[in-house]
Amino acid sequence: QLQLVESGGGLVQPGGSLRLSCTAPGFGLDDYAITWFRRAPGKEREGVACISVTRGTNYVDPVKGRFNVSRFKNTVYLQMNSLKPEDTAVYYCAADWKPRSPICTMQPQYPYWGQGTQVTVSS
Repeated sequence: QLQLVESGGGLVQPGGSLRLSCTAPGFGLDDYAITWFRRAPGKEREGVACISVTRGTNYVDPVKGRFNVSRFKNTVYLQMNSLKPEDTAVYYCAADWKPRSPICTMQPQYPYWGQGTQVTVSS
């Protein structure tokens, strides 16, 4: 059973940066599409960025130009720059086995989820 672990969250001032990591101890993520979701207080969960097995990426409009998703070896990263208070949320990574596929989706149809890491943007 694939288990995902997120790390890298924390408290940061507006305009600051954080880098989140998503790993699967004991498993490789090469054949998994990965999406980063977030759930802000009082709001629905939303997908913010995804990366396919072939390294295609997609972003939702509010984070375009500020967030960057990448993968290296067995880790998927979400680099978040120019953070805003509205980015405050619990961030989750989710995975779906999609070997050789160029597709990733922002829809929450993934079978594997991490426990989440809190990101708080506040002065």
